[in-house]
Amino acid sequence: MESAIAIIGMAGRFPGAKDHYEFWRNLCQKVESIRKLTDEEIETYLADLDGLSQPYARKQVGASTYVRAAATLEDVDRFDAPFFGYNASEAELLDPQHRLFLECAWAAFEDAGYVTEKYPGMVGVYAGCALSRYFFINVFSNRSLMYSERDFLAGIGNEQDYLATRVSYKLNLRGPSVTVQTACSTSLVATHLACQALLNGECDMALAGGSVVLVPTTQGYLFEQGSMMSPDGHVRSFDALAKGTVFSNGGVGAIVLKRLDEAIKQGDHIYAVVRGSAINNDGAAKAGYTAPGLAGQQAVIAETLSVAGVQPEEISYIEAHGTGTPLGDPIEFTALAHSFGKKSYSKPWCAIGSVKTNIGHLGPVAGIASLMKVALALQYKQIPPSLHFKEANPRMGLEESPFYVNTELQPWECGKNSRR
Repeated sequence: MESAIAIIGMAGRFPGAKDHYEFWRNLCQKVESIRKLTDEEIETYLADLDGLSQPYARKQVGASTYVRAAATLEDVDRFDAPFFGYNASEAELLDPQHRLFLECAWAAFEDAGYVTEKYPGMVGVYAGCALSRYFFINVFSNRSLMYSERDFLAGIGNEQDYLATRVSYKLNLRGPSVTVQTACSTSLVATHLACQALLNGECDMALAGGSVVLVPTTQGYLFEQGSMMSPDGHVRSFDALAKGTVFSNGGVGAIVLKRLDEAIKQGDHIYAVVRGSAINNDGAAKAGYTAPGLAGQQAVIAETLSVAGVQPEEISYIEAHGTGTPLGDPIEFTALAHSFGKKSYSKPWCAIGSVKTNIGHLGPVAGIASLMKVALALQYKQIPPSLHFKEANPRMGLEESPFYVNTELQPWECGKNSRR
C-alpha cells in the first residue's frame, strides 16, 4: 500500500514506567499511575520554593479545593550528559524536556536497530514539547546567570524551537528537523507530518514524538467547579461520573517510522502500520477555545478513513482522546458514531478506551502515548483495559452505537479481518 508507514522502533518514559515495556505491563495490569501525594512530598515541594513563591503555594496547598493528585515522572533530574557530549555546566542549563527527549530518541533508534551515525539515508525529526517551566523556575530566576555570557546557552537550552534540531545535531540526522507546536495534538501532528515527509520522499526514516516535564514534578492542583480538572484526581473517560481530567507532570515518547515497503524489504521489526492520517481545525465552530468541535472531528475521521482505504466495520479498536470531561467525551463519541454511520447494530463490536485513565493527560505527549499503546496492543494482540468505567455517560448514546468501553484485558480477535 503506497500510503502505509511502518512503526519500526519506539521508546518512552511515562508516569510509573521507565520504558515502553513497563508502560505496557502497567496498562495490562490496570495500574493507575495518577497517585496521591504524601505529606513529605508536599513539604519538600514547598521547601524548594523561593521566599517569594512559598506563601502563595502554602495557601494553595491549604485550600479545601486543592487536589493532592499527580502523575509524576521519575528521575527527571538524571541525565547522561557525557554520553551526548555535554559537560555539567551545559547540562544544568538544558531543560529536562530536551534532555529526556534526546535520551528517548537515541533509545528509539536503538530499539529499531539503527546506529544513526552510520545510517546512509536521510532521517527526519518531528517533535514538540511544552513551555519550559524549568527555565522560569530554575534558570531565569538566577539573575547572575541571566546577566552573564551564559544567557545565550540558557536560551537555546530551554526554548521549544530547539527540541528537534538538538536531536538532529547530537545524533547526526540530516533530514528535515521540525519542532511542532499544536498544544495537546502536538505529537500526533508531528507523526502526521513525519508520515507525509516519508511519503513525499523528503527523508528515508523519521523520528516523531514529544516531551513534557513540569517542575516541580510533585505538585497537585486547585479544582474549580466548571473547569476541565478532575475533582478527585481520577480520569473517568466516558463514564457517567466523569467530571474532569488530570494533567500529568511528565512524560516522553518517540517512534521511528519508515515506508512500509522499505521496512519489509530491509527486514525491520514492525510494531504496527499507519495506514493513513489526516489533520484539520475546527475554526470557530466549537463551544470554546479549549473545547472540541463536532463537525471538525467528524470531518477529520472521515478523511482519515478515506486516506487509509478502511471501512468502519473493519475497525475493532479505537484509542480515544477521552479526557474524561462532561463536555469533551460526548462530542468525541458523537463524532465517532457519526463516522461509523447510522445503522442498527445487533451487538457492539468495536472497543474504545483511553490511556488517560492510567497516566493522565500528557498535553503535547498525549497523542504519542496513545499511539504507542495501540502499537503495543497490535504487537501483543491484546486490548488493555480502560479504567474507572462503570456506567456510560448518558449524553453519549453508547447503547445505540457499535462501541463498547473495554474494561478488561482481552485477546484482540479480528476474525477474517486484520487488526485495525
